[in-house]
Amino acid sequence: MKRIQLGNTVFEGENDVYLLDGETTALVDTGVALPDVREDLASGLADYGVAFADVDAIALTHWHPDHAGLAGEIQAESGADVYVHEADAPLVDGTETPLTEDRDLQRETFERWGIPQADRDRLTAFFESVSTGLSGRPADVTTVTDGDVIEVGGVALEALHLPGHTAGLAGYAFDPREVPDHEPVGASDGSPRYEELFTGDALLPKYTPNVGGADVRVDAPLAAYARSLARIVERDVDAAHPGHRWRIDDPSRRAAEILDHHRHRTRRVIGVLADGGPATAWEVSAELFGELVEIHVLHGPGEAFAHLDHLEDAGIVARDGTAYRLVEPDPDVRSLFPTTRLDHAVDGSEDGA
Repeated sequence: MKRIQLGNTVFEGENDVYLLDGETTALVDTGVALPDVREDLASGLADYGVAFADVDAIALTHWHPDHAGLAGEIQAESGADVYVHEADAPLVDGTETPLTEDRDLQRETFERWGIPQADRDRLTAFFESVSTGLSGRPADVTTVTDGDVIEVGGVALEALHLPGHTAGLAGYAFDPREVPDHEPVGASDGSPRYEELFTGDALLPKYTPNVGGADVRVDAPLAAYARSLARIVERDVDAAHPGHRWRIDDPSRRAAEILDHHRHRTRRVIGVLADGGPATAWEVSAELFGELVEIHVLHGPGEAFAHLDHLEDAGIVARDGTAYRLVEPDPDVRSLFPTTRLDHAVDGSEDGA
């Protein structure tokens, strides 16, 4: 397995594409459909003697353009099969329009979050500046669901549905001993089970993946993501290969840290309402994150909304129009999230961005 790291100035940067070049040739994710990134990927593949036309299969972790943008173009050159979870398929095959291009969905979302008109205009202008060609050419897709196993690049990948960041985000679990030129991270203790996981943006080594703004189609996004994190903890794979930056050598602990981070953020949201009274998602976002620019103008209030929505479902806050007011000032926040075997090891260790 080879990791090809791509530049990306639009989203989180340093996208990872993984080349599986065994009995057949496959990619996990593709990068965004921008000329510089396309050149980066073509050059990275050429270093291993591979061209777009040689790719037999593409396994996409999710629909976001920085992961799926080049899938259609590569498929057009190679005839590759493109696999994606069924919930994200419409945004890869072009039958559904993403928020960045859907003015009606933008208006509905911005109103629900209480975004002021000037900031709506700023965000819409950003969308217009980056959306041309960003999603690339639509691909003909083969859908997967949780537990499906696909054979790509000579490796069996098991799809794990890990929603939250997007509705159809899928990780792919595999036995690294099947992967040519890849040294398993797990200890060589004779255990019959080695397992590693491509995580896309379900698990990142530096940032906590955005929830709420990254895919407004997700119902109860924070609850969904919390369950996905708990699932990663309990799956206890030996290593994770994320969609950005570097390998994660202790995925269970990292997932537990992010889960703990969201407990802390929930407490902060409660504190904002307790101190300042009723507030919109936009106003809570301003207290949590301060001034935001570019894509974060979407992600900030989306994250605040995800927490407020979670609290509303639990009866801790009530919504009056676009504002949320606190009705239970001292809730048991821990009870709002799944319990995992690592909670004691990370409690209080993660209160970051």
